[in-house]
Parts: sequence; C-alpha cells; structure tokens
Amino acid sequence: MELCSEEAVKYVWEGAIPLQIHLHESEVTTLPPPPPILVLGSRIGYLPLLVPLIKPHFSSTLPPGTDSVWFDYKGLPLKWYIPIGVLFDLLCAEPERPWNLTVHFRGHPGDVLTPCEGEDSVKWSYINSLKEAAYIINGNCKNIMNMSQADQFELWQSLVKGNMDDFLRISSRLKLGPLGEDCMVRSGSSLVQPRQAIGEPDFTGSGRPCRIPVRLYVRNISEDLDDLEDAVPIDCWDRISYINRPVEIHKEEGRLSLKCAMKTLLPEIFLEESLVNNHEFSREGETVGADSSYGDSETIGGLRNAQAEEIPFPGQAHVQLLKKSKIKMIRIQGIELDMDIPFFWVVNNLKNPEYFLHICVFMGTSSDQSTIR
Repeated sequence: MELCSEEAVKYVWEGAIPLQIHLHESEVTTLPPPPPILVLGSRIGYLPLLVPLIKPHFSSTLPPGTDSVWFDYKGLPLKWYIPIGVLFDLLCAEPERPWNLTVHFRGHPGDVLTPCEGEDSVKWSYINSLKEAAYIINGNCKNIMNMSQADQFELWQSLVKGNMDDFLRISSRLKLGPLGEDCMVRSGSSLVQPRQAIGEPDFTGSGRPCRIPVRLYVRNISEDLDDLEDAVPIDCWDRISYINRPVEIHKEEGRLSLKCAMKTLLPEIFLEESLVNNHEFSREGETVGADSSYGDSETIGGLRNAQAEEIPFPGQAHVQLLKKSKIKMIRIQGIELDMDIPFFWVVNNLKNPEYFLHICVFMGTSSDQSTIR
C-alpha cells in the first residue's frame, strides 16, 4: 500500500453529509412555518461556514434581536470548532441521512458553547489547531507563524471552498508531512512538490521521529447493543471524553498497524498485550477531559504547548472502567477501518486539513458502569 493515495485524499476532501436543517420552533414568527433547508456540509468543514446559505432561507421569519447562530442535534448544542464529519461520526452511531439539525439565531447557550463570531472565529480556531499540529510534528510552529498574509488567506480560502489542489500547493511549504514508514517527516509528497523557501531547513531524509497529532473522541454504548440505531443519544458533552494525545513513533522499520496505534492510544483496553513498554511508541504530552483539546490550558501564543507537563491518564477509576470495556467500533472520516491497515497510510490520507487525525471510538460497557471521564 503506497504511502499517499491521491484518490483517498480526494475522497476526504469531497466527502459531504446531507443536512436537513430546521429552524427552532421558538424562533418561528410566521404561519405556516418555514420548511427546512437541505444543504451539503463538507466533512472537513465547520457548521458556521454554512450560515450564509442558511440564514437567507429563514430570515423572513426570525424574531427581532441580534443573531447569535448555533446548532443542536436532538437538543445537544453542537460545538462549532469540531469538523462536521467528526460530529456526524460521533453523534450518529447509526448514520442518519439526511442528518436532521436545528438552527438557532437567538438564545445562545453560553454555559455550554464558546461564542462564534462568524467566519473569523472559525478561521483563527483552525489556524491555532494548525499551529498545535505543527508544534507536535516539528517541535515548533515557525512555518505557520511565518506564513505570509497572502498564503494564510489562500490556505483558509482553499478549505472554505473545498479546493484540494490549492490547499496542497500552499500546505506543502509548511513541512508537516507526509510521514514515512521509516519514521521520517518528508517535506514533499507524490501529490505536490513544495517550493523550498530560501534559508529554510529541509527535513527530508533527516530521520527525525514521527510525531503524530491525534484527537480521540470516546463514547460509551451498551456492550449488549446489537443495532447501533438503538444507541442512547448523547444529551450532554460530559458523556464524551476528549483525549488530545500526541504520539511519537520511534520504530525505525516495519509497518505499524492501526491496531498497534490504538494499543498505545488506549493501552488500558489492551492490557494483556500492551506495547507501552517496548518503545515502539511513546506519548509526549496529553490532555484529557471535556474540551481538553480546545481549552485554555498552558499555551504558546494562543497554542497549547504539546510538551506541557503530562496530565496523568488514566486515573484509577478510569483504568478499572476501561478494563471492563471493549472497543466496539472505530470511525475515521466515516470509515470503519480494518484494524490491520498500516497506521502511516491512515495518518497521511485520512487526517483533517489542520493535520490532526480525528478518531471516534465507541466503547462497549455494561449498563451499570459510568461514563469515561
């Protein structure tokens, strides 16, 4: 299996979820109420970027007041800085098409959601995630900080417009991959050849270990559940565990599988065959808990320090819970992958444009066990 697949990356960029968006009944001021609007939401995009399409459809029925747009799914306010595809994979145990969401233009739940001030908020959230990923991969984010305004604008517009070719052309200058099975961070790819900046070090072939930005989203479902359609809907974000867990790979040769990676990312599940002590992987810094990937913990210029003092994970109660749990399903970009697939292929081809690999994990637990926290 080749390191980078243009076809796979293209599928990620072209992936979209059909959304049927309803206006919340409390904001309907006309009879009959407006019909829902059908739109395609890019998997790698963000809900606030759909507002220019949605607002004109409902504007004639909105009550007086200042817009503060937010979305919910079955009453759960949706976090706008999580990619649409990740939200869908995580919250719809059994994929729902179209995905029925509710839009609100009033009554923002400030106790649950960080305010979004439109596209600029989404842009800077994306740039900060890109900086964090660069710090994990290269040990610094200078290439992101030193981007020209024109390149930064073009990079963002390529994401907004879903233009993969423009994105690859600009992002290839950032020296963030692809990652090689020989544990080298390669500055070029089969997709695009980068333009080397004057005086900029070239890490190609340098043998630097691969450091991979990963975000895990862990959700519990009943271990006895036969039909995922019957999974209890998530009604509170406290029932989802976010684990921001950078991984450094030291292994010099050989293919590492997705299962091997998951043994390191969630070693508590594989205690009988854990790889933690054989140095194939190590975890540098990690944060755990609600919004841990996006909170305001130790930062570098608005960026989380990926090498900040490690927060102990898991706690004893967490370990005991995981010992009694098992992975029922793993989704990446909407795909339930074979656990033997090479991990480098997954990272290079299924990561999001901010260079994080988002993994949704469904854990089977007995009904008398509490949620992982």
